[in-house]
Amino acid sequence: MSRITPVMAALKSQGRKALIPYLMAGFPHPDHTLALMQALVEGGADIIELGVPFSDPMADGPVIQEAGEEALRHHVGMAEVLAMVRAFRATDSHTPMVLMGYANPVESYNLAHGEHAFVKDAAAAGVDGVLIVDYPPEECVDFAAALKAQQMDLIFLLAPTSTDQRMQQVAAVASGYVYYVSLKGVTGSGALNTDEVEAMLPRIRQHVHIPVGVGFGIRDAATAQTIGKVADAVVIGSKLIQLAKAATPAEAPAAARDFMRGIRQALDA
Repeated sequence: MSRITPVMAALKSQGRKALIPYLMAGFPHPDHTLALMQALVEGGADIIELGVPFSDPMADGPVIQEAGEEALRHHVGMAEVLAMVRAFRATDSHTPMVLMGYANPVESYNLAHGEHAFVKDAAAAGVDGVLIVDYPPEECVDFAAALKAQQMDLIFLLAPTSTDQRMQQVAAVASGYVYYVSLKGVTGSGALNTDEVEAMLPRIRQHVHIPVGVGFGIRDAATAQTIGKVADAVVIGSKLIQLAKAATPAEAPAAARDFMRGIRQALDA
């Protein structure tokens, strides 16, 4: 079992919702990622999603795309991301860590380091879950089993366009939580329709019996609070990237921590 399940269970028993911030590994600079992760935890984050930079991210909007491009300019690849996780684990053995990204960096890492190297090295680094945007559930049975054998979860996206069949396919292999993409678009695009989210979650829960997090479009405390009334977790990414970009390196951790505190207070209210 990964750290995700007991954290989610503890929050549920307390009547609270999980707060899951997303950071792009290596943005604004590789030297700053660890401090930002630590600041998010100080601000009330329950789980951290760490983005793996990739040159062609199909689900990412302009804000996260630019962050990934900046990280790539600093030569941040999967090996560097796993090193960041190891550094985080040296100071925090409790907070679950999820890697979010695309198939190419995983496959490239295995080609460079040997078959199944990613699963083995991610587990050794202290990763708890993996969300690969372009790994369809029907092709992930073996990958999910390999992760579970190392106490890691395989997390999937669901969307407003997901059919009942797709939800059933995801439910058959997903663990930890599922991530409902609340918008028909990329990250940070459009206005979030909370009524549509509220209507969709009961349908998802007919098929998926693990926690459901909601992201793509949550940018402030009020929206997080509204989504938290119906979801098990709230995921925030683009807004955090913008905060990190606007602040100086010295100011960015405090800005991230204070933003998290505001969201945390709204969710707990």
